[in-house]
Amino acid sequence: MSRHQKIAFFLLFSPVLSSAHEGMWLPTVLGSIQDRMQAEGLRLTADDIYSVNNGSLKDAIVLFGGGCTAEVISAEGLILTNHHCGFGAIQEHSTVERDLLKDGFWAMDRSQELQNPGLSATFIIRMEDVTERMLGSVPAGADEAARQMALTARGQELVREAMSGTGHQAVVRAFNYGLQYILIVSEVFRDVRLVGAPPGAIGNFGGDTDNWMWPRHTGDFSVFRIWADAEGPPAEPSPSNVPFRPRHVLPISMDGVKEGDFAMIFGFPGNTQRYLHSRAVEYITGTGDPLRIRMRRASLAVIDEAMLASDRTRIQYADKQKGISNAYKKWIGELRGLNELRTVDRKRELEAEYRIRAQAAGRGDLLAVLDSLEATYAGFPAVAKARDLHVEFYLVGAELFRFALGFQQLASPEGRAALEQEGKLQQEVGRLRTAAKAFHKDFDAAVDKRVLLAQYPIYREHLDPLLGPDLGALDKQFKDGRAWAEQVYATSIFADADALDAALAGYSTKVMRRLAKDPALTFARTLTEAFTTKVKPRSDALNQRVLVHMRTYVAGLMALFPERGHWPDANSTLRLSFGKVEGSRPRDGMTYEPFTDLDGVMEKYRPGDAEFEVPGRLRELHATRDFGPYANADGTMPVCFTSSLHTTGGNSGSPVLNGRGELIGINFDRSWESTMSDIQFDPAKCRNISADIRYVLFVIDKVCGAGHLVQEMKLVRRPAAPVSLIDLPIHR
Repeated sequence: MSRHQKIAFFLLFSPVLSSAHEGMWLPTVLGSIQDRMQAEGLRLTADDIYSVNNGSLKDAIVLFGGGCTAEVISAEGLILTNHHCGFGAIQEHSTVERDLLKDGFWAMDRSQELQNPGLSATFIIRMEDVTERMLGSVPAGADEAARQMALTARGQELVREAMSGTGHQAVVRAFNYGLQYILIVSEVFRDVRLVGAPPGAIGNFGGDTDNWMWPRHTGDFSVFRIWADAEGPPAEPSPSNVPFRPRHVLPISMDGVKEGDFAMIFGFPGNTQRYLHSRAVEYITGTGDPLRIRMRRASLAVIDEAMLASDRTRIQYADKQKGISNAYKKWIGELRGLNELRTVDRKRELEAEYRIRAQAAGRGDLLAVLDSLEATYAGFPAVAKARDLHVEFYLVGAELFRFALGFQQLASPEGRAALEQEGKLQQEVGRLRTAAKAFHKDFDAAVDKRVLLAQYPIYREHLDPLLGPDLGALDKQFKDGRAWAEQVYATSIFADADALDAALAGYSTKVMRRLAKDPALTFARTLTEAFTTKVKPRSDALNQRVLVHMRTYVAGLMALFPERGHWPDANSTLRLSFGKVEGSRPRDGMTYEPFTDLDGVMEKYRPGDAEFEVPGRLRELHATRDFGPYANADGTMPVCFTSSLHTTGGNSGSPVLNGRGELIGINFDRSWESTMSDIQFDPAKCRNISADIRYVLFVIDKVCGAGHLVQEMKLVRRPAAPVSLIDLPIHR
C-alpha cells in the first residue's frame, strides 16, 4: 500500500469528530465515538447499537423498499415507516370507490392485511470493512480500467464467500470514491403487507404547502407487517407464511421528549455530496437547480390543477405528483441555502487553503489533482445541462414516450425474430399487455399532453444542438409544438388503452409495422438515441475522470485537514446520526420552537381545503381533550418535534431514538432551511422533523380504532425518580 493509501486508510478507520452534530456514521465505527455520545446522553454501548453476534438495535432497522427506512415495533413483524414511504402501496390499493388515500385503511385482523408485490424489507446481517482485501487485488501501476476490473473480480469473490450456504444477499460498496470498501450482508423479505394508514388528512396534512416546512403538524406514518416462512427465513408471498419473528424489537417510550434531550437516528440515508469541488457546486446553483425547478414547476402546475378537478385523476397521479413535487421544493430550499451560506465561495477558500497546505507538505500529487479537477470540470456544464434536461423532460415529464419505448423490441423485425428464436414471443406479448393495463390504470392522456406542452418550450429553449436530438424534421412538418403534440396524442396507439390491448392480442407483422411508425415511439427513439450517443458517453467519461481525481482529492483533504470532520458520503447504507431535541434560529428575528401539538393542527384547519382538512374524529377528540395516555403532562397532545440530527433522503421513516434506544419519533422531513445539508451542513440551521411517537399511537388507537395493534407493542415509561431501570408497561 502506498504512502498516499496508508494516510487515507488510517483516517478512514480513525474518524475525526465533526463540529456540532454533523455526520452520518457507519455502525462499524461507533466504538470510536461511543464516549462522546455517552457524554451527550447515550445510555447504551456501541455493541448495543450494532453487533454481529448478538441482537442489537440494527436488527430492528429496515431498508423499506428501495429508498426509505422502517423499524420493527412488535415481536410479530409489525413495522412503522412514513405515510409517504408507503404511499405507492396505499395508492395501488385505492380506487374511487375505495379511496384509501383519502379515507385511510386499517386491517382489523391478519386476514385483512394487503399484499404488495415487489415491496421488500431488508435487514443488515453484518458490515465488514474489506478495504485491504479489495485494494490488495489491484496490481501495482494499474491504470483505472485495470483497477476497476481487479476490484470487480475481488468484489464478486467476496460476495460469493459471504452468500455461500446462507440464503443471504451481499454486496461490496465503495466509500469516499473508492478509498474504502465495505462488504454488506443482508436478509431480504418479500412478503410485506399493508396493515394500516391514517386518512390522508392526517398522513399528508399540510400537503405541498407544508412540505419541507416548520412548524409541521403531519402524522406522516403507515404500518406494515413482514411475513416469513413458517421456519423463519424469507419467503415469497404465500398464504402459508407467518408473521416474522424479529431479532430485536424497539421499545416505545411514553415519557415524551423535552428540549435538550439526547436523540439519535438509525437508517439508510440516500445521498450526500459534501466533498464536491467548487465548480460542481457552481453548476448546481447557477444552472442545474434553476433548470430542474423550472421544468418541474411547469409540470406540477398541470398535474395539481387536474388532481383538484377529479377524484379519479387525484388517485391516478397522487404518487407521481408527490415524487415530482418533493424534489422540486427541496431544490428551491437547497438553492436558497447554498447561496445564503456562500457555499461556492467557501469551497474556493477551502481549495486555496488546500493548495497552501499541500505546498507546505511537499505534496505535488495533491497540488496536481486540483488542476486536474479544474480542467475536467471545464467541460462539465454543457454535458451536465444536457443530461439534466433529458432527465426532466423524458424521464420525469410526459409519460407516454418512455412507456412507448418499452415496446421497441416488438416494433422491430430484429427484435421480433430474436424473441421467436428464443421461443419467448408470446410470453413477451403477454407481459406487455399486463404492463400496459397497469400503466393505463394511472394514466390520463389529456393530462399527459398538457404536461408535454408545458415543458416543451423550456426544453427547446435550453436544447444544445450539439448534444440534443435533431428535431429539424419535426419543425418542418408542424407549425409549432402544440400542433405536433395534438397529432401525437390523437394518433398514438400507446395513448389508447383499448386499441393497444386489441393490437397486442392480435400481434402480427402488420401490428409490428404500426408500432414502429407510431409517433410516440418514434420521438422516444429520437430522444434516447441522441442521449445515448451524444450525452451519455461524454457524461460517463467526465464522471469517471472526476471520480479518479476526487479519490486523490478526498485523500488529500483527510491528510491535510486532520482537524476537520471526515465521514464518507451517504450512499443508502446503514448510518447513525446523533444530536439533541432542539429548535433553531434559521435567520435573523426568526425562532423555531422544537415542538408542535394538536392545537396547531386546529389552527391550520380549513374546512374543504384539500391540504388542511381535519377528520371529524380528530376534531372531536381535540374538542373533548380525550387524548388517552398519549398526552403531555400539561394535557396537550404532541404532534411533531425537531432535532439536530443529520439526515437526507432515505432517512424517511427512520426511527428517532432516545439514549436508551427507545422509539420517540419517526423522521419524515427536514426544515426548508436545512435542504442544502446534502452539500453543506449548517449546525445552526439544520434540523430534521419527526412525528412524535405518542401522536402516532394516539392516531392508531383513539382516532382510527386500531388499538389491537398498540397491544402488540412494548410501551415503556420510566419512573420519575431513578429507582430502577426496569421498563414499566403501560396499561391502556
